[in-house]
Amino acid sequence: MKIYVTSVFVDNQAEALNFYRDILGFDVKHDIDLGGGARWLTLVSPDDGQGIELLLEPSSHPAVGPYKSALVADGIPAASFMVDDIAAEYKRLVDLGVVFTVPPMDGGAVMMAVFDDTCGNLIQIVQFKA
Repeated sequence: MKIYVTSVFVDNQAEALNFYRDILGFDVKHDIDLGGGARWLTLVSPDDGQGIELLLEPSSHPAVGPYKSALVADGIPAASFMVDDIAAEYKRLVDLGVVFTVPPMDGGAVMMAVFDDTCGNLIQIVQFKA
């Protein structure tokens, strides 16, 4: 068994696409109109176009709002992405206006940081230590 798609709930798919593609640097894999304003909108790492897809899932289900709010209130990231150089990625993202709630810090086996994705989520980036 293998992970094929994982999702993050977003308040607005168009705004999320701009953030995840233009700021974070992911590539669009699928953008299919599902009607009613919803899209099957997935992205992949530019380093692995056939890898795991990130679905930008609309936050329309009634359970999603309270779930997302509770995670953010407790500082819990909705997703975690691996980076090669957390210091460089932190600087790049800050220079692009990304707001971090946790700057790079030692997390034991990893260095980690957490930012606001502008779509209602906290996202963690990690770099494994050598």
